[in-house]
Amino acid sequence: MESLIATLAIWALPVLLAITLHEAAHGYVARHFGDPTAEQEGRITLNPFKHIDPVGTVLVPGAILALSSLLGGGGMLFGWAKPVPVNFNRLRRPKADMLWVAAAGPFMNFLMALGWALLLKFGLSDPLGTYAEPMREMGMAGIQINSVLMLLNLLPIPPLDGGRIVVSLLPHRLAWKFARIEPYGFPILLVLLFTGILGHILWPLIAIFQTLLATLFGF
Repeated sequence: MESLIATLAIWALPVLLAITLHEAAHGYVARHFGDPTAEQEGRITLNPFKHIDPVGTVLVPGAILALSSLLGGGGMLFGWAKPVPVNFNRLRRPKADMLWVAAAGPFMNFLMALGWALLLKFGLSDPLGTYAEPMREMGMAGIQINSVLMLLNLLPIPPLDGGRIVVSLLPHRLAWKFARIEPYGFPILLVLLFTGILGHILWPLIAIFQTLLATLFGF
């Protein structure tokens, strides 16, 4: 039980920030390109309670962490927040601006991964310091969750961010046909997850990204 509580304490802040700031970034960029919908609904905020989804932000990550802690495994931790409302028709150039709105979330995860890598570096620089171990563990947790969310969301499956980026880049006729996959996107993702295909796709990408971070920060 103590191990589980310690695990949840280390992961709580990185998971909360990774999921909620990802969504807030979508709203901020949408407002920049002309859609005030998220702002009007109070979703361009750092207040996590505005973004928390009881299942995706709390229950699912918590259950994965609990099982991982009890079984001694290292499953893929992921979750989601309440999607920020974006009305693409209100963007100044809906198809072109969709790319930037969609890319904002993964880019925020990229920036947070850099921040957590810096915290890990500080923890490693003074290994006997009072807060060194918590900094190392929280830094590693932050890198892990942001790596997963960034690369997962960049998969070219609507309605994931990567799917919307593809729709933005394709010619109109192909974009319209590709966008019709969106109602089936989540079931496709679940099939990939439970068949293990998703892990085979993501883990090598995550390993490459984390190796680049380790090289950049020297740890």
